[in-house]
Amino acid sequence: MVRTQIQLAGDQAERLKALAARRGVSMAELVRQGVEILLAQGAEKSTEDLRRRAAAAAGKYRSGLHDVASRHDRYLGESYSK
Repeated sequence: MVRTQIQLAGDQAERLKALAARRGVSMAELVRQGVEILLAQGAEKSTEDLRRRAAAAAGKYRSGLHDVASRHDRYLGESYSK
């Protein structure tokens, strides 16, 4: 293994330490797991690729409603109350 020093925001360090304690592993192990996830996913999904996919999905689906832009909060609230 290669020793690497990183800097975390205070709240990140606290949350990471608590998560490590709950899982019974070291903070370093959680960082290694996170890096592995990023490397596995990030190699395939660049920011530009994500933008292209989002643009392709925009407008692809129809709700049948014609006032969603102006009443989206109401529709969202209704969907959560069901």
